[in-house]
Amino acid sequence: MQLLKYLQAQGLGSRKQCMALLKDEYVLINGSLLTQPNITIDPDQVISLQIGDTEFIPIPVPYFYIRLHKPADYETSHKPQFYPSVFSLLPAPLRHLDMQAVGRLDADTTGVIILTNDGQFNHRCTSPKHKLPKVYRVSLKHAADERLCAELKKGVLLHDENEIVQASAALLTDPHTLMLTITSGKYHQVKRMIAATGNRVTALHRTAFGKWTVDDIPEGQWQFFKQNS
Repeated sequence: MQLLKYLQAQGLGSRKQCMALLKDEYVLINGSLLTQPNITIDPDQVISLQIGDTEFIPIPVPYFYIRLHKPADYETSHKPQFYPSVFSLLPAPLRHLDMQAVGRLDADTTGVIILTNDGQFNHRCTSPKHKLPKVYRVSLKHAADERLCAELKKGVLLHDENEIVQASAALLTDPHTLMLTITSGKYHQVKRMIAATGNRVTALHRTAFGKWTVDDIPEGQWQFFKQNS
């Protein structure tokens, strides 16, 4: 990959801006000063990237995948209305790149969310035919028993819907805490499913999105991951 294109893929600016960084001798890759825009580099071999006195985390090229531990009061949107965007939790060069969230989480919902610039991966994860499991820890307003789990697994009719929606799994860890697994992704689905049973969600945390979790990532932090990991 040409060095100039690599720098642009790192979110470091336009072609003209990246040319200026090279001309002014600001670019160090793996500790070596580079100034020629057309030299070829292997993105997989980039361990360190330094622009002037600032060290950056190299962004995988051409596609990157991010696990982010979403806090409450952040919107899954590039144009948030009431709260900051989840994208604002990323460092400046990265958040300037074109990427999308794989699915959404409500502003008050916490937990794992995936961000990527890989459109095909996004489609595979969100397509209804792939039935990607999503696991939520649901805090319930009213104490519940196994009848709630049975009802959710049998299927409930959501308000303004004309088809039954079923949980793949439902397990109470205590009378006010439910572990719920769903494979579809309707608007406010978990909250609406719980409401259909006559109960109410007081807090919601997504513990797993497919095989990915954020158990090892502090709230508000993020990590790159490989698609097949």
